[in-house]
Formats: sequence, C-alpha cells, structure tokens
Amino acid sequence: MPNAERFPAGAVTRLGPPPPDLPAPPETPDEPRGPRRRLWWFAGAATLILLTGLVAVIGTRAGPGLFDGRPEAPVDVRPPLARACPPPPDVPGGTAAPEPNPAPTGARTVDETAGISYPAYGPPWETWNTIWNAGELEVPYRVGQHFVTEHLYDGVSDYHASVLSGAVPAATNDAFTFDLECVGRQVAADARAHYYPQPNQQELIRDERTVLGGRPAWVTVFRLRFTTPGLRARDELVALACIDVGRPTAAVLYVSIPGTHARWDWVADDALAGMRPV
Repeated sequence: MPNAERFPAGAVTRLGPPPPDLPAPPETPDEPRGPRRRLWWFAGAATLILLTGLVAVIGTRAGPGLFDGRPEAPVDVRPPLARACPPPPDVPGGTAAPEPNPAPTGARTVDETAGISYPAYGPPWETWNTIWNAGELEVPYRVGQHFVTEHLYDGVSDYHASVLSGAVPAATNDAFTFDLECVGRQVAADARAHYYPQPNQQELIRDERTVLGGRPAWVTVFRLRFTTPGLRARDELVALACIDVGRPTAAVLYVSIPGTHARWDWVADDALAGMRPV
C-alpha cells in the first residue's frame, strides 16, 4: 500500500472544460529481443552452475551429516578392557576388603604406578629395566625382576623367567568400579594368545576370584605346552593376578617360569601370596 501522506483521502474534483486531447507518444521500433534473451538465459545457467558447485564444495568440506540430517556416530574412546568388560550393576566396586595380612619381611619390589609390592628374589634374578607393552591389551610391564633362561634361542632373542607388574586401564572414565572377573579373564587370554608361541595347549590350574594382600583379585594359573624351533623349553608355568587396588586401573602381577627351570616354580605362589597394596 502507498504512503497515506502522499495520497490524501476523498474525491478529487476538477472544474472547467476538459483539457484538450494530448497527442499519443510516437511509436518506437521494436528492439531486437532474441540476442538479449539468449544473454539472460546464459547468465542464469552460469549462476545455477556456480551455486551448485558452491553447495557441493561446502558439503564436502563440512563432512557427512551437514546436509543429510544424520549425526555422526559417537567415537568410543574407552580403553579396551573398559569396552570389553563394562561394569554390571551388581559389581560391588569400592567395598571394604578383608584386613590385609601382616606386612611381609625381606626384600621387596615396589611398583608405585600399579599400586602394589611383592617379594624380590636374589640371583639369578635381576632388576627388570625396560618397558614391555605386552599383547593386544598392551599391558605396560615396567617393574619387576627376570633372568635369561636361553640366550639367542632363535639367533636374535633371549628367553626369560620373569616376575613383572604393570597397571592397565579397566574402568570407564575415572570410575573406580570394574568387572574384576572379566578383566582377569581378558588379561589371561591375551597373555596366552600373544605372549607365547602358537599353537599351544593349556593346563588350567587355578582360575578364581580371591583376596591378595587384603584386596579383591582374580587369579589365573596355568601351564602352557608348545614347540618353537631353537627353543629348548617346551612348557611354562604362568601365574597372572589382576588386583583391584581402588583405582581406575587394575594392577597386574605376571609370573612366568619356563619348564627348563622348574625349580623356580615355587616363585609363582610366593609372589602371589606376598603381594601387598601400596
């Protein structure tokens, strides 16, 4: 609607004779329209192509989900054990454990990162001085003792007896609750599958929930039998304990005694029995 101030309301009356007829404007020849229409058509087509290209580029740079209306699936950033072993509702994480056993005497190996300590042994045992990220779970064994049982058995590698420890993330986010049985079984299965020659046969000796040093633990003990070219050992005693030390990580204590040195088998039980939280 036009502005009301420019057009007052009411009828407009004109007095006197009507004005003479005004001459019609001279006719102008028609302008050529064909070329101009073609120019407009080409301009419109070019504009449409340009806009289509811009939409495609923006969609590519923005990634999926911008124009298709589907949000991207969230990435699961939980550690492998937390993904494999979500805590069931009835897991009593953080509940009080029995009173710890009396403090042991003698030399000790202390793993502050894992939160445990355990007995240290004299020669031929010596201090572990490297980091072994073992298996698919990449348990980082940083602390412990070992000795070489076979030097360069394959021309390159040594074979060891070991008492090692590490800490592996087991809980979701910063929680202190995890499925101890599931974590213990996963660590033991990973050790059998990735620490030792394949194929191998397992003789299961112990696989149970228990208490070590006053803390809940899952203990798995087994003997593996295998054959590897150049290796004299044909079997090995393995003890693995996953201990709930009240942290988002599970402490792992790993003992391995090759069959060629079976006189040291007693270390497996001794290390487990002598484990204490720190």
